[in-house]
Amino acid sequence: MILNNISIVNYRNIKAATLDFSPKMNCFIGHNGAGKTNVLDAIYYLSFCRSAQNPIDSQVITHGEDFFVIDGSYDSEMDAVADCTDEAAPVKIYVGMKRGTKKHFKRNKKEYKRLSDHIGLIPLVMVSPADTLLIDGGSEERRRLMDMVISQYDHSYLDALNGYNRALQQRNTLLKMDEEPDAELLDLWEEQMAANGETIFAKRTDFVHRLTPLIMHFYQTVAGNGEKVGVSYVSHGQRGPLLDVIRRDRFKDRAVGYSLHGVHRDDLVFTLNGEPLKREGSQGQHKTFVISLKLAQFDFLKRVSSHTTPLLLLDDIFDKLDAQRVAQIVKLVSGDNFGQIFITDTNREHLDNILKAYAYNYRMFKVSGGEVDTYV
Repeated sequence: MILNNISIVNYRNIKAATLDFSPKMNCFIGHNGAGKTNVLDAIYYLSFCRSAQNPIDSQVITHGEDFFVIDGSYDSEMDAVADCTDEAAPVKIYVGMKRGTKKHFKRNKKEYKRLSDHIGLIPLVMVSPADTLLIDGGSEERRRLMDMVISQYDHSYLDALNGYNRALQQRNTLLKMDEEPDAELLDLWEEQMAANGETIFAKRTDFVHRLTPLIMHFYQTVAGNGEKVGVSYVSHGQRGPLLDVIRRDRFKDRAVGYSLHGVHRDDLVFTLNGEPLKREGSQGQHKTFVISLKLAQFDFLKRVSSHTTPLLLLDDIFDKLDAQRVAQIVKLVSGDNFGQIFITDTNREHLDNILKAYAYNYRMFKVSGGEVDTYV
């Protein structure tokens, strides 16, 4: 997909903005807190039906306003064909919400019955400072990464994930009861957890197996040295049939009041030269790994979602990276393997010099106090 233009009204600190984009590189320049990230977040919202920064929809509405609207117009990258299939036709995505009401999400003026049906239509990868949590944060951050990527190309995964989480919630409710829970009801929810969990485990295993060599490739390309990175998937699904694993410690689960085993405890272990990355490496090495992980995610989605190239959002990624690594990243993403890109930075001269060397088509925007203007 190529995002031709976007209209933003009352979204975070952006009162009103209508922007036309380059099909290749778009750069937003401004001081911290100016609103650069909010522009990227609005683009993110049109892909994932939610903000990357705040899961509570009412809190993205500009303070003192009663509603927000984001409206985007996309073109498919597919070559024009005689029958002009729906996939090749222009796509208009709209989301709007008034305080105290549910949001409305529409594709070509037709409202979705299930927001999950939209996920994957406009694949997107975002790199931001918050991604350091993938290394420093808890296991839920790394599970969220797997869920976000796999859900964009496999709707059956999203169905299994929803089914698993529903069964997990019901089982935990029973485990917390003061009186002894109904054993047959526990059996039922455990069977649903296991059935959906086996699907999730298989798809996560396949994803990690295919993603790992891509991460290694991008890290070597960006870092340009002999450092070796790795990724390992850790899951209770590796201990045998998941139903047996879940039921094995039911007594202990009852004592603590929640489920100790299942794919909701899965994790990824990142390594640098054979040692856990969480304990090793500089800030620059950590950032290089995260960027390599996200570029690998982009490459993977492009391979499995053959109908379109994902959008790539790079939010303040150059901080704590040396000039050589910055140049390598820009050289990579401005090449033919990548599609439309959105970058934020605080230094126009710095970005201008790099882009002139590598990018053949780019547009600059100045962001200040929530106002966005095109640089001349």
